[in-house]
Amino acid sequence: MAYDNTNRGTIAKNDRKEKDSHPDIAGSINVEGTDYWINGWLKTNSRDGSKFYSLTVKPKEQRAREIQREQGMYDRDDPRTQGSYGGAAPDLDDEVPFLCEWR
Repeated sequence: MAYDNTNRGTIAKNDRKEKDSHPDIAGSINVEGTDYWINGWLKTNSRDGSKFYSLTVKPKEQRAREIQREQGMYDRDDPRTQGSYGGAAPDLDDEVPFLCEWR
């Protein structure tokens, strides 16, 4: 029987933190069959000084698309990044500008 990772996850100290804006903890979680990245920042409650983590959750597929956009890579599922100039992909149904003759 294969391990079922549904509704489970892990989070640990972010050893790659270089800036204050980077999360203090990072990991991944599966919720009802969908994988997410989870990040947390250690915060201090201004009223009583208690510590807590502020969390963000982002679908893993969404982060992959963001990385592609950041690196200028083509994302065929995102019309905002189609084509090398950022517009819609060119129409490739035009007439062919040359003839091929098979013998």
